[in-house]
Amino acid sequence: MNPDLLNILSNSNKDIDNQLLMDYLSGKLSGKEKHAVEEWMADNEFMNDAMEGLESIPDKKNVQVYVEELNRSLQKSLQKRKKRREKMRLKDSPWTYLAILVILVLCIATYYILHRFLGIGHLPDKH
Repeated sequence: MNPDLLNILSNSNKDIDNQLLMDYLSGKLSGKEKHAVEEWMADNEFMNDAMEGLESIPDKKNVQVYVEELNRSLQKSLQKRKKRREKMRLKDSPWTYLAILVILVLCIATYYILHRFLGIGHLPDKH
């Protein structure tokens, strides 16, 4: 399997080995190991749902193929989201900077006009 791919089963948990889960699905575990996996799944609702979905696959030999396909699909989806967010950030930034610049220029101009031409803010002369 390509190491760059996200691995749903192994990355979603750090407590249990991916191969152990695949052996569980294939029915290759001893009773004690199977019981340990089932106890762990009882405490992890997401993994329990994922395992139930994988168990419903009729051909257990193709489970790894399905998992790899899901991993590729998930990675593509995540990459699309990441690119979309980056594009949105780049598009928003120039407008934000322009708005800040316009507000600063207006504030400086208002201050200058009020103080220079209208004399607001100056203390009256004492004569």
